[in-house]
Amino acid sequence: MNMSKDYDAGAAKKSPNKSPRHRARELALQGIYQWRVTSGEDAQIEKQIHAEKNLGRYDKELFSKLLRGALSQHADLEALLAPHLDRPLAELSPVEFAVLLLGTFELSQHLEVPYKVVINEAVELAKTFGGTDGHKFVNGVLDKLAPQLRTVEFSGRAS
Repeated sequence: MNMSKDYDAGAAKKSPNKSPRHRARELALQGIYQWRVTSGEDAQIEKQIHAEKNLGRYDKELFSKLLRGALSQHADLEALLAPHLDRPLAELSPVEFAVLLLGTFELSQHLEVPYKVVINEAVELAKTFGGTDGHKFVNGVLDKLAPQLRTVEFSGRAS
């Protein structure tokens, strides 16, 4: 039995369940991860990911906006994140860092996406790509950050 054939069949079955927007977030996460680990150039990373085959259906425009935005604003996003972390940014795993940078960018710049959706997507990415309890950490950090960045969504809620 060819294991790679079985693996590919399983991946093909799973892929249609992912929305193009979720897949765009996965690819943006991978680009941010690559940037963090290799210190690569933003445009080159984006071009490389777009050129890959078998990426499945993904929202190309959203992918580009997320990757470019998160990387071009990383210093500001890191400053927003830092007060909500229990350790320095440098000590975060590359996956946690990438998920949190992406989530912070979406919370701060994509107000059309409800904050609960942003947090849920980030948690799902952390579950898929991160360590055992990384999703709990990501959830806790973004949950603290959301009221600061989404004051309009929180203003109608009782404390």
